[in-house]
Amino acid sequence: MYIFRQNRYVALLISAILVCSGSISLLWGRMDNSENRARPIELSSNSISVIVKQQDRNLSAATIDASLSQERRIYRPIVPLISMLPMKKQGETKASQPYQLLFTRNWTAAEQALVQEKTAKAEASAQAAEAIDMSHPPNQIYFTRTELLSQADKDQATRHYVLTDEELHLLHKIVMAEAEGEPYEGKVAVANVVLNRLRSANYPDTIKEVIYQKSQFSPVQNGRMDRVTPNEDSIRAVTEALHGRKEVSDDTYYFLALSLATDLTVAHTKSKSKEIGNHTFYK
Repeated sequence: MYIFRQNRYVALLISAILVCSGSISLLWGRMDNSENRARPIELSSNSISVIVKQQDRNLSAATIDASLSQERRIYRPIVPLISMLPMKKQGETKASQPYQLLFTRNWTAAEQALVQEKTAKAEASAQAAEAIDMSHPPNQIYFTRTELLSQADKDQATRHYVLTDEELHLLHKIVMAEAEGEPYEGKVAVANVVLNRLRSANYPDTIKEVIYQKSQFSPVQNGRMDRVTPNEDSIRAVTEALHGRKEVSDDTYYFLALSLATDLTVAHTKSKSKEIGNHTFYK
């Protein structure tokens, strides 16, 4: 202490030395820490193998998971997809089914329109039939190319025929001459054959010419037609036939009483249509 008191410069020198020593120690410690941080981690081969295997395991697991996810996406069954479609549940209101309700309404409207159209046609036909006096023969008859029409369906006609009193009387007589003693349906069928021939392009254009065509009706040839007087059934059968009643089809042009006929050419060359009483009708 005496030395320090005698020479203060010595004290300053010692202080400087101590400060320098402390600084050097501090710097050396920091350098050691830096070296430790910069030094690479040394791993043994066993450690490296463990790490690599763990990474491979993780990678394999991830790959498997990805593959499974992809398979699920690709091969997802269709049943769940169908089950996802909107279906009406029990207790579900119509308001929750807008598309189904719209379809139902449209379908119902179409059905109603069809029913209304059919009903209107039926009512119109019924009204037309009521307006027609079936007890009297019509003044005109109506045809298409292939059929005789009723008076109610005359709007569909492609041609019409004006019926004279003379021709009406001839119809009564030919039905009486050909079908006396036959069932009422047979009388209507004879009138049908005459009217079918009138409509057909293969026969004459008037009822009189059809009836008097050569070698067609045996009562005309043997004179029976001139001798008969039409009865009530014959007159009524003609009236119904003129109004559209049909006991044979529109393509029936022939009939024979096979037990009386001497010429059976028609029976051998034409197709049988119907049998009524003693008459067989042919197309």
